[in-house]
Amino acid sequence: MSSGTAPERPAPPLALDDTGQERRLYWAVTDCLTIVRRELTHLAKQPSMVAWQLGFPIVSVLLFVYVFGSAMDVGEGADYKSFAMPGLFAMTMAFGFMNTAMAVVIEKERGITDRFRSMPMAPSAVVTGRGVSDVVQASFDLLVMAIIALVIGWRSDGGLWATLGAFGLLLLLRFALIWIGVFLGLITPNQEAAGNLFAVAFPFGMISSVFTPPSMMPDWLGAIAMWNPVSSTANAIRDLFGNPMPTGDSWIEQNALLMAIVWPLVITAVFVPLAVRRYQALGR
Repeated sequence: MSSGTAPERPAPPLALDDTGQERRLYWAVTDCLTIVRRELTHLAKQPSMVAWQLGFPIVSVLLFVYVFGSAMDVGEGADYKSFAMPGLFAMTMAFGFMNTAMAVVIEKERGITDRFRSMPMAPSAVVTGRGVSDVVQASFDLLVMAIIALVIGWRSDGGLWATLGAFGLLLLLRFALIWIGVFLGLITPNQEAAGNLFAVAFPFGMISSVFTPPSMMPDWLGAIAMWNPVSSTANAIRDLFGNPMPTGDSWIEQNALLMAIVWPLVITAVFVPLAVRRYQALGR
């Protein structure tokens, strides 16, 4: 082998009759797991980032439940804490795509992404590895949020399997939004521009049923809130948790559980190919 040529990979432990497609799949999964390990190791060495991820849920609960909660009315004498906590779970998952976008932009600016592209690895591994590692981080955020909720007196009355299903829907939403974050990070030119993404994330999380039922909003704003994917997830997990539900008879509100599955699948189907193609097109 001549100098300067990238070393060949060892053959994967597959049967001799395996096809080239199976070998590509093997390396795509292996490279993805390598990126996941790298991302989690990098996070563990950044205590300030961990502190931010722990602090955001705590501040959110204190602010929206205890500061604003006394002035909130969700109708029918419902306890606002029981109404708001599922919404806060959903909002935490929704806002996470900003962290994904910022991390992608930073690695692109520092040349890390270019180094990955020059290595003999699966083209999709950087994107999929980011997605899997972010789901692991989101699970940690969700665990912290659940502990805080239990400490302040929130409870799930839906039973074990319904509760686990609700947390599964939250992670499904987070997984779908990761791909929006990856795509936005790849098309955003620098960190300064990435900071402006909050202007996109804030209305996405707030114009929803997270803090107040859409039926209490102006008609045009309530319609937007009803069809927000965050609203579908928030309403679905309220139902699974046995917590107060927004009063509304629209189709989207009556089928929140269905849409809490459909919305993430649609978002994933649209943005995974966009993110992978954008990554492959870098530097062209």
